[in-house]
Amino acid sequence: MEPSPTLARRLWEAIEPIHAVAYFAPEPAEASRAIGLVGFWMGYFAGRIAPVGPLRAPAANALCFAFAPARVARALPDAWAYATPEKVLDVRLSAVRAALERSLPPTGRADLERLVALLERAVEGCGYEGRTLAAAWSAVPRPGDLVGRLWLAATVLREHRGDGHVIAVAHAGLTGLEATLTHVATGRLSRELLQTSRGWSDTEWEQARRRLTGRGLLDRDSRLTRGGGTLRREIEHATDRLAGDPVTLLGTTGVEEAIRLAAPLSRHLVDTGVVPVPNPIGAPRP
Repeated sequence: MEPSPTLARRLWEAIEPIHAVAYFAPEPAEASRAIGLVGFWMGYFAGRIAPVGPLRAPAANALCFAFAPARVARALPDAWAYATPEKVLDVRLSAVRAALERSLPPTGRADLERLVALLERAVEGCGYEGRTLAAAWSAVPRPGDLVGRLWLAATVLREHRGDGHVIAVAHAGLTGLEATLTHVATGRLSRELLQTSRGWSDTEWEQARRRLTGRGLLDRDSRLTRGGGTLRREIEHATDRLAGDPVTLLGTTGVEEAIRLAAPLSRHLVDTGVVPVPNPIGAPRP
């Protein structure tokens, strides 16, 4: 059963591809390699964590708990021996700006200014209690150009939602891997896509499956039981609810306007192959 299309979810769907160019466009990966970061995943974790500071693997695991700890540990803290968090952040901002300038469709300046203003206003509604990634990104100085501001605002909002999702999953008594298995069990994403991207071994996957089966959340065919489906819906509902403050600040009219302006940009990024669908994030074509 698909989650209900709340305003909070629809806003995330409309802006997520704008943020996601950081992972799928070539410019950020090339920029990371240029400053000495080794491989895609070192660039990924260093780039995403940079505003928080030079974290070691245990703390990074807590923030990115859907990923296998071994994958995180291969990237951090080694990344900081090649480049400081400040350097990584500066390079990432420049790279995503270049990626968006290349990839976005032609957009009237007035529409872009209005979208940026709405998203930055929405950011003002974010609370950061227990939301380390969102709080760190919110402290990044606002870029001087509209495209950079667009990406940063979308990033703060999506990390705010993502941190809230982590809170919801932990409250439900699931680990990051267990939550991933319940996501696969909905049928919306494949095991191959998520297990490969998150770095979990077959042994780790099987152990998590057995735990979930023992709790009555998955059946023997790894499908959600009635209780598992209920828990999954509760997690999605809580994620939307915890992402609600920016929506409340903008109001229905403001959110609908932001969606109207952002969705065509994100659709273009999907339709031109910059951001693939399906993807490990679970973001659909808006």
